[in-house]
Amino acid sequence: MTDNTIKFTVPCDDKENMRRILRCVFDALNEKGYNPINQIVGYLLTEDPTYITNYNGARSMICKLDRDELLQELVQCYLFDR
Repeated sequence: MTDNTIKFTVPCDDKENMRRILRCVFDALNEKGYNPINQIVGYLLTEDPTYITNYNGARSMICKLDRDELLQELVQCYLFDR
């Protein structure tokens, strides 16, 4: 084991597509009566797609996104784009 910090970098190629997909997933969850924020957080923490409804193809859409890229973008937006 080393005391050095390992750098973690994730290339984020298509932020607008990521935003569009996340919005569609949010809307589908909301339309089905779920709390979209809680469900998306559950998915992000576990990578279990059953947190996301199949309604309007939301589950297959979110599975197309790289979870690390999505998390990186969410943290960056939270810290700098507010």
